Amino acid sequence: MEADRLNSPHTSVVIFEALGHQLQFSQDPNSKHLGTTVWDASMVLVKFLEKNCRKGRFSPSKLKGKRVIEIGAGCGVAGFGMALLGCDVISTDQTEVLPLLMRNVERNTSRILQMNSDSDSFGSIEVAELNWGNADHIRAVDPPFDYIIGTDVVYVEHHLEPLLQTLLSLSGPRTTVLLGYELRSTNVHDRMLDLWKTNFEVKTVPKAKMHGEYQHPSIQLYIMNPKASNCVSKGIDDDVDEDISGEIKQGPEEVDDCSATHNKVDDCKSDRVEEGNILENIQNKKLSDWEARRYGAIAARLLRDVKTS
Repeated sequence: MEADRLNSPHTSVVIFEALGHQLQFSQDPNSKHLGTTVWDASMVLVKFLEKNCRKGRFSPSKLKGKRVIEIGAGCGVAGFGMALLGCDVISTDQTEVLPLLMRNVERNTSRILQMNSDSDSFGSIEVAELNWGNADHIRAVDPPFDYIIGTDVVYVEHHLEPLLQTLLSLSGPRTTVLLGYELRSTNVHDRMLDLWKTNFEVKTVPKAKMHGEYQHPSIQLYIMNPKASNCVSKGIDDDVDEDISGEIKQGPEEVDDCSATHNKVDDCKSDRVEEGNILENIQNKKLSDWEARRYGAIAARLLRDVKTS
C-alpha cells in the first residue's frame, strides 16, 4: 500500500474509547489487504483488558515494563490496549500494512503523551515487519516475549501452520498468549484449536469476564501458555484465570456464519434472532458505535450471497 493512500478519500477514521483515552485509528477497507481494516475482535480484546485491569495479571502494576509483541497488528488497536497498561509493545505486520500501522502508532502515541500528565503510566509501542515463519524477522524482534497478542489473525487454513510456528518461536516458558478471534469458518476454527491445544494449554475467556457491551457470541478470547512450561500456578494466576475453563467450550458460544457450507443449526438460530431484532432496535433507539458495527457485520453477511443483475 503506497503511503499517499493514507490521506486519500479511501481512508476513514475509527474513534475508540479505551482505558480513559480517545484513540483514533485510520483504516482503509478498500485496500487489497485485510490488515488495513479495524476488526471487532480487537475492540473486544482491549475492552476485556479495560474491565480486568483493576487487579490481577492485567493490572498496570503487573504489566509495567512487560515485553509484548502483537502479531498481525493491522491498524494496531490491540497493541495500544497493552501499551496503555504500561507494556513495551512491538506491533508487527506485513510490509503492505506498515505505513497505515505506523501512522496510527505515531498519531495515538502523540495524543496520549500530550493528554496524559503522568506519562509513566504509558509504556511504549513501536512497529516492525514480521512475516510469519520468517526466521530473520523473528530474530530481529528479539524473542521471547512476556505476552503475545493478536486478533482476527487467521481467515484461511494454510496460514495456520506458519502462525503456530511463529507463536512457538516468539514464546518462552513463561509467555502468555492472548488471542481474539471471530468465528467465520468452522473448518478453520476447528483446525486452529486442534493445533493450539497440541502445543499450548488453552483457556477460553467466559463472557462474564468480557466487557458488558463489547462482546458478541461469535467472538472468543483465548489465553494460552506453552505446554512445556509449568509457570502457570495458583501463585501466578489471578481471579480472572481461575474463572476460565481449562477446556475450550463447544456449542452455543461458537457461532457459525450461517453459510451453506457451514451448517450449525443452533448457531444459525442465534444469528437469525439477532437479525430479526435489527429493525426493531434501529427504530426504537439510537445505536451505540459498537451496535452499529455489529449490525453492519450482519448486513454484510446477509448480502454476501445476494447477486444483483
